[in-house]
This record gives sequence, structure tokens and C-alpha cells, in this order.
Amino acid sequence: MSVIKTKKSLLGLVSVLGVFFTGSAWADYALNMPRGVTSLSHEVYGLHMLTFWICVVIGLLVFGVMFWSILHHRKSKGAVAAHFHHNTKAELIWTIIPVIILVSMAVPATKVLINMENVGKPDLTIKVTGYQWRWHYDYVDQGFGFFSNLATKSSDISKLDSGKNPDTDPEYLREVDNPLVVPVHEKIRILTTGADVIHSWWVPDLGWKKDAIPGFVNQSWAKIDKPGVYRGQCAELCGKGHAYMPIVVKAVSQDKYQDWVKKKLAEKKQAAAGVNRQWSKDELMKHGEKVFNSICAACHQQNGQGVAGMFPPLAGGHKFSASQEMVSRLKKRGFYKDGKIVLGPVSEHMDIVLNGITGTPMAAFSKQLNDVQIASVITYERNSFGNDTGDVVQPSDIQKAKKASSGK
Repeated sequence: MSVIKTKKSLLGLVSVLGVFFTGSAWADYALNMPRGVTSLSHEVYGLHMLTFWICVVIGLLVFGVMFWSILHHRKSKGAVAAHFHHNTKAELIWTIIPVIILVSMAVPATKVLINMENVGKPDLTIKVTGYQWRWHYDYVDQGFGFFSNLATKSSDISKLDSGKNPDTDPEYLREVDNPLVVPVHEKIRILTTGADVIHSWWVPDLGWKKDAIPGFVNQSWAKIDKPGVYRGQCAELCGKGHAYMPIVVKAVSQDKYQDWVKKKLAEKKQAAAGVNRQWSKDELMKHGEKVFNSICAACHQQNGQGVAGMFPPLAGGHKFSASQEMVSRLKKRGFYKDGKIVLGPVSEHMDIVLNGITGTPMAAFSKQLNDVQIASVITYERNSFGNDTGDVVQPSDIQKAKKASSGK
């Protein structure tokens, strides 16, 4: 039996090693940085490899001399240690040589750093704004923008007690609903800033990352060599949703990019037209469910029951225990009574979604969602989870609420 067990163990070890050394497994366990798909990433990679090999040569020389000295000047061979305090020649050598090495590394590094800051004469400018916890992309030259959220599939899997296995999604927490689409072979200037806390926009294949800091605009650029999908994530710990704001850059040909731009401009025009018409309750509920599952369910859960002590349930019959400060703020807004979250007046509900609640995790969505999205999600919340108020909020109501709020 012991022989059989030993054979099985050896076979298992061989199979594990075989899997590890296959191409895909080796890619997962690669230790080096990616070469990337931009001219900048190639320069950074080249600089990295130059520095690496210089360090390798230095290491071999230093340890080689050290081990040679230990071997040939050991006590057993009768070596006697020399007695001296300093040697001018030796001191000059070990000072001048490192300086030469550092300068030889600094010159190419300086060239790469200067090139990284060369954001002039771009073919396309995109402003990237970090929100908790999503990205907004504003195509400055084309006149449109949109939010990029974690894909619904990943969001559903990550929900509390979802019962779903992340292994079923190969791009779990790495896929979004709206990727950043850019043309290949075009110089793209990317402006990064933050709307609330510090984020960091990082796509390894582009060869750099930039912090998105509220009140500041950082500049960078990229020129992608070949079409493809390149993924990244926020590289700054920005709060509880930090793991749920991935970045997806989709590089396409110029023709496909122009077709995509036309589609986005048509969507913008359609959304503007939607503000000025009356929506049926069914239309608002259907649209609102999509918005809720994409934006709101991360905190309030897909069933509207929230998370105890952290995020209040939107279902009126569910109790919510919170800090005294949060309870006080919720009471003032008509959303807390007898230990339960209740639906207050429609006007108060709109104000909370638009402007948030200071001192609580509830963010302001007046700039994150358009009027149709806000109207539909409020309608959905007031007629789901057993609430059934019958209230219908139109996009025109949101416009009026925004004007009233700005006039306060």
C-alpha cells in the first residue's frame, strides 16, 4: 500500500509540475513586468531590462570577487590579513565606477521620463474621473461621456450570500459594462482626476499609472500598437468598493472607432430626447431595475434588504441598526422611523439620490447618473421590494428638483 501511495504522490507531483510549465501556467506565474502595447511601455520595459542586466553583472562581479577572495585568502592557506586604514587608489576606484554606472542608468531613464511627460499634440483627449466606485470617461473632443461600472455578472457573483462560484466567470471582477474604446496608432492624451477620494488609473499594458486626485488633473498619454482588450484596475485603496472598479480599454481600428463614436452620439441624442417625454411606469421600472442592479445593489443588495449596520434596506419593513449619527441624519431626512427605513416624501427621496447624505456612505448621484436614470431608479425603488407606493417619477421632475436644489 505504501508503494502505491508513493507512486500516486510522484504521479501527482509530475502532473502539477507539467501544468505549471505549460505556456498558460507559466504566463500566470511570470515574474517579469509585461512588455505592453504602447511605445512608452516598450521604452519602460527596455529601461527595466537594461537596469536589470547591469545589476546582474554587478552582482556577478562583486560576489565573484568576494568568493574568490574567501577561497584564495583563507587561513588554511597561510594568508595573513593586511593592516591598513585606507587606500586612496581603491577609494577612488569604488567611488568613480559606481558614479559612471549611475550616470549610464540615469541618462536613458531621464529620456524615458521626459517622453512620458510629452503630452503635446494629441489626436484624442479623454478625461478620466474616479468615483467611489466607478470610472467616468469624458471624450473631450467628441462631446460625450459615460460611466464604466463593474459588469453585472461579476456584481451578482460578489453579492452577499449569492451562492455563485467566481470560478464560473473567467473575467470575475475584471469586466465592465462600458469599456474605454480608443483607436490604434493615435496619440491619446489622458487626463486623470478624482471626484471624491484618491483613486489610481492603471492598465499595465500601457506602461504607466496615474493617481486620480480630487482638485488636481494629472496628464499622461498612450499610443496603442495593436487592437485588443487591455485590462487594469484602481491601484489606490479607495474604500470598501476598491476591488470592484476594474478598467477595460478596448483598442480598435479607426473605422470601428468612428462607428462607435457615431453610436455614442446617437445614444446621447436619444437620452436628451427622453428627458422631454412622459415615460410609462412599466418603462421606468424596466430601466430602473437595470440602473439599480448596476449602481445601487452593491450596497443595498439586489433584494433591497441592505447590509445590517452598514447600508440601509430600501424595503420599508426591514429593520436597520446603525450608529446614532447615521440614525440622526436618516431621521432628519424622513427615512428612519421606529427602527425601520421607510419611504418618505418623493421630493425627499429625489433630494437624497441627487445630493446624498453627508456623513453616511450615501453618495450624490446628480452628476453620476442622467435625469432618465435617476427618475427610473427612484420609481423602481418606490415600487419594488414590497413597497408598492404607485409613485411615478418623470425625468422632468428630476430637472425641477435639480433647479430647486441649486437655488438653495
